[in-house]
Amino acid sequence: MIATPHETHPRLAQGGPLALAHLVRMLLEAMVAIGTLFACALVFKVAFGGPYLILSLLLFSLTFPGRQPQGTSPGAIASEVLAGWMLVVGLLLTLGWATRTLGSFDERVIVAWVTVAPVALFAAHMLTPVLLPKVLAAEGLERVAVIAGAGGLGRTLAQRIEATPFLGVKVAGFFDDSDVRASGEHPTLGSLDELAEYAKKNRVDLIYLTLPMASQPRILKLLDELRDTTASVYFTPDIFLFDLIQARTDTIGGIPVLALCETPFHGLNRFTKRISDIVLGALILVLIAPVLAAIALGVKLSSPGPVLFRQRRYGLDGREIVVYKFRSMTVTEDGAVVRQATKNDARVTPFGAFIRRTSLDELPQFINVLQGRMSIVGPRPHAVAHNEQYRRLVKSYMIRHKVRPGITGWAQVNGLRGETDTVEKMKARIEYDLDYLRHWSLKLDLQIIWKTLFVVLKKQNAY
Repeated sequence: MIATPHETHPRLAQGGPLALAHLVRMLLEAMVAIGTLFACALVFKVAFGGPYLILSLLLFSLTFPGRQPQGTSPGAIASEVLAGWMLVVGLLLTLGWATRTLGSFDERVIVAWVTVAPVALFAAHMLTPVLLPKVLAAEGLERVAVIAGAGGLGRTLAQRIEATPFLGVKVAGFFDDSDVRASGEHPTLGSLDELAEYAKKNRVDLIYLTLPMASQPRILKLLDELRDTTASVYFTPDIFLFDLIQARTDTIGGIPVLALCETPFHGLNRFTKRISDIVLGALILVLIAPVLAAIALGVKLSSPGPVLFRQRRYGLDGREIVVYKFRSMTVTEDGAVVRQATKNDARVTPFGAFIRRTSLDELPQFINVLQGRMSIVGPRPHAVAHNEQYRRLVKSYMIRHKVRPGITGWAQVNGLRGETDTVEKMKARIEYDLDYLRHWSLKLDLQIIWKTLFVVLKKQNAY
């Protein structure tokens, strides 16, 4: 994985077109969603007053910061936009129903807005990457970049810059001491010794150093030579060829440090995640209280034993926690060896099979959420015995414990629910867990919760 310049070094892009393009990307969805709401109110001659202003604030909180769709084809982009918009509308309707404020809005405005907004969002996502670079170029704001190092990292960086047109950056070429000359769109312009002189005589706004870290003396010499130019210099070490988790920069007493593997929940994100867990967890527990009582009675009457099954799992930072579930088996295994439930498992009671199939056995874990042991969304916790088994077999297995385990997760809504009877299945689940850590956002959490409802209804891999 290689982060693009604005992702890896956010503090280095504080001005100019890089900052402008980044701001446009962050505000795009919020501006389009609120703008179409205002336009619909204008068309129907409805005053854009109190309720609509509050709705706009809610919209901003749900759509900022915006993210570029992962897909590249029009169909994939349309699918992502529509899914995201349905989630936002569903949340707003639920909130409006719960607070009894739906009657404060003109039905014509809301219906028109819900219909027009996704079309406008799709058009914005399609047009912005095309139009923004042209606007920057026309205004003379497009920046010219050269890359020191024509190796694999340098070429990948050039490809990422070209694939991210809203950055407003054009790669002029490479400088490298090797005999291999770059071919195609980005030629080799000269050796590393010629870079500083080229930057003085030509327009060069950005210089990216992608030389191996083993070339430290050469890098220091090059940096000294570039002090006599006006170009902004970025260092992209080859450490970025590795798979990083939440890579970011920070400072300690003025000394810059680079996070290679970090939790996404630091600073404001930590507060946002915990507050959302407490609010949603408390609300869900109140709503499902009658269901919890009925299931507890069913467990008690169906087989002898405790209502709740307590099992040791690994939680945040690999510390042991106790997780609650409704007992669905005739045994309560929590020793050095724990056998996963399989299809037609004789240990599962008839009532237990029902609550496992519908995931109702997981509901007591909302208590774990309020206790701070778990989150609503996160990597599913495994039994301690399974952790000790798979941490030796699956690379980066323990990184999933940089966050609290969840009742549902990114792996579960992507078909990896239930038994992991092979190392390959566990590897696939861990890859989704790590992908969740890389790309976490409150919006992603809400999407996972929404998709979980359909996964449970399908009853896939639940036994």
